[in-house]
Amino acid sequence: MIRSLLYVPAHSERFIAKAHERGADAIILDLEDAVPPEHKATAREGLAESVKAVGRNGARVFVRINAGELAREDAAAACRAGAEGLYVPKVRDAQGLAELAAFLHELEVPLRREAMSFVPVLEDPGAILDARLIARAPRVLALATGGEDLALAMGGTPTPDVLRLPKLLVHYAAKAEGVLSFGLLRSTADYADSDGIVAAAKEARAHGFDGAACVHPAVVPLLNAGFAPDAAELAWARRVVAAAEGGDGAFVVDGKMVDAPVIARARRLLG
Repeated sequence: MIRSLLYVPAHSERFIAKAHERGADAIILDLEDAVPPEHKATAREGLAESVKAVGRNGARVFVRINAGELAREDAAAACRAGAEGLYVPKVRDAQGLAELAAFLHELEVPLRREAMSFVPVLEDPGAILDARLIARAPRVLALATGGEDLALAMGGTPTPDVLRLPKLLVHYAAKAEGVLSFGLLRSTADYADSDGIVAAAKEARAHGFDGAACVHPAVVPLLNAGFAPDAAELAWARRVVAAAEGGDGAFVVDGKMVDAPVIARARRLLG
């Protein structure tokens, strides 16, 4: 279960030092937008230590690489540092991911390490429309949508109304191909709107999103709570599963009909 993924600038010793204390299920060490050009080389070189540091309490560790000419250099450094996977920005098609996978394979074999997973970040209209093809690429663990860049590419504004449809399209593609789906139906930039984030996490989970990324540690507990079943949901699931043991097909729990898909949902909630 990955409910929360916290972006941490990979050049910031201050943020790296405390990242393991934030309670996030995963840390994304960011080499891309959060790192000024003059600090990118230092941040990349520092992955050997920062990957270990942010994962010391058991969080899964990803590295967001740069797009373009820095991509392979960043990916190689993340691979050698032991990161579980890559957040791959500005993905436009499956071919680029296949080529990156082939490149990494040549590094992973002598290192005797597991293959790195990919989280493609879709950030332009063409990628949104090709999301299902991208989800079929090698190593894809999950899909995510870059709301700010997508709105820019469309000439729009990253409001929840604008982002809702494209994010849902990417979400449907992920679910159709059996990979995870990360995101809220809004931008991650407005991290101070706690009430809005709580509502957005509840909405995203209702649609079947698995978790979401955030740029501020204060959002982590909101995501952890929002993407996990609460006590009332678990109690309902137990009642459903207990009633299902009678084997009577459809039946009623709490005044509502229960049949096979409802029973399956209850069992999934209970793990």
